[in-house]
Amino acid sequence: MYFCLVQNNLLQHINSPKELRLLNQKDLPQLAKELREFIINIVATKEGHLGASLGVIELTIALHYVFNTPIDQLIWDVGHQAYGHKILTGRKNDFHTNRQLNGISGFPKRSESEFDAFGVGHSSTSISAALGMAIASKLKGEDKQHIAVIGDASIASGMAFEGLNHAGVTDANLLVILNDNAIGIDPSVGALKQYLTNVKKGTQKRNNIIEALNFDYSGPIDGHNVDKVISELERLKTVKGPKLLHIITTKGKGLKQAEADQVKYHAPGKFDAKTGDLAVKSNKVQPPKYQDVFGYTIVELAKQNKNIVGITPAMPTGCSLKYMMDEIPDRAFDVGIAEQHAVTLAAGMATQGLIPFCNIYSTFLQRAYDQIIHDVALQNLAVIFCLDRAGLVGEDGATHHGVFDLSYLRCIPNLIIFSPRNEIDLRNIMYTAQLGLEQPIAIRYPRGRGVTIDWKQPFSKIEIGTGVELKKGNNLAVLSIGSIAKNITQAISNLNISHYDMRFVKPLDEILLHKIFKEYNTIITIEDNSIMCGFGSAILEFASQNNYHATIKTLGVPDSFIEHGSISELQSSIGLDSESLNAYLKKY
Repeated sequence: MYFCLVQNNLLQHINSPKELRLLNQKDLPQLAKELREFIINIVATKEGHLGASLGVIELTIALHYVFNTPIDQLIWDVGHQAYGHKILTGRKNDFHTNRQLNGISGFPKRSESEFDAFGVGHSSTSISAALGMAIASKLKGEDKQHIAVIGDASIASGMAFEGLNHAGVTDANLLVILNDNAIGIDPSVGALKQYLTNVKKGTQKRNNIIEALNFDYSGPIDGHNVDKVISELERLKTVKGPKLLHIITTKGKGLKQAEADQVKYHAPGKFDAKTGDLAVKSNKVQPPKYQDVFGYTIVELAKQNKNIVGITPAMPTGCSLKYMMDEIPDRAFDVGIAEQHAVTLAAGMATQGLIPFCNIYSTFLQRAYDQIIHDVALQNLAVIFCLDRAGLVGEDGATHHGVFDLSYLRCIPNLIIFSPRNEIDLRNIMYTAQLGLEQPIAIRYPRGRGVTIDWKQPFSKIEIGTGVELKKGNNLAVLSIGSIAKNITQAISNLNISHYDMRFVKPLDEILLHKIFKEYNTIITIEDNSIMCGFGSAILEFASQNNYHATIKTLGVPDSFIEHGSISELQSSIGLDSESLNAYLKKY
């Protein structure tokens, strides 16, 4: 039995896939139109990831229409495209809180809904997770469907291939849907992307790489034709074993500007929901984004030093390596969503005398931990890691906060770790690193804008392992690392407190630390990294090793996963904003 509802009024009656499945199939294109408008109207004012979700509206509807979710398990790779899924699975009335403090997450999250079968945020996990679920269902004698939706950029990642490789020798009830729109955040790159393009054009034989991995391959089909998608999903429900459906979609579908500029409208910020025009930005002169300081500086340095190369795993716009790709394209490499490969590629280049700047978001470098140790540090190769988005990153939440890098890097021999206080320090450490360091270095810096308008100063070499005194006081000493110094400076402006920017977590400035410990009985460390095993832990170890008995307090990110919200809200929630720091330090 089907609902018979007035046109333009379908979505308001749907609060779960049960209501969706009562609709007549002929009404689904209208529902798709309403769902797109709903997402556009809210994201226009609340911000978020727009283009990916608009591109899979018909697929989202078809999946919940055909499959018995949440019993049938649906996994969205990365999760940028899951807004429609959230709206159709009971979160429509809360969608306006998306990515806001105490609101719903911008990504699928198991604790948020039974329809979110697996928590995601990083790429290429869906096939492995869905395969694990499918094998578990088979062992338990359960008759379920397991569907992984993955994009053409994510499926090129090594982990996705590992999942495909394993699935192909099982009889697991697994359906992989390849959402092929030729773009991730930036345009997809690599041989697989070209292969998929040829399949779409009909210049590549259908007996393809997917079939060679023992998958039942079907497609490519138009992912915006809801009837075709439903028909094929219904057929595939009856096919046993691993199968892959290849659909072709347009990222940003339904909003003209989002279709025309898919990179900018991946997460466009505020825009006019009717026209699609982006909100006009203030003409006020502001400090640059740290990512742009990196981007402009590497171009400047590379023009002077022909051995410099730039590497990024699929984030040339996000990390601003695009500037080098535009000006010096033969020495700037987007390697796709392949962090492990990016690190070892950099290591290989370093063995040949090149100077690789490997730019990876802090949270994504976690995916290449063995390569940092085994391929770079163990061989003491002079790779320059630039870790963008270090610290709390805001609305993307727990999957994207870069709050573990100091902890997971500090234990690695041979590795220098530096965190610039401002844009000038970032420029100068990049300059210093390419002068001939004989070991690897990790440079971590935050998302967003810095503090210095006149940042493009002449280069100055930084002495490795040295800190600086920022303010001299009498009561106690605050030691900090990186851009959190801005909050501390504001917090102690009216307090008689000393402040030292240590700059290097490894090696520590032991000369300066001996001076501090001999002068002060109370020392407080502050960092925007996990309190566990980070900068504060390094200072505690120094004190213990040198038999100092000062009172040491460590402030930082607590031993828990921090959820989403603005950076200022999150800092306030854990006591790292300037007001909270002022109140804390007044007690001493």
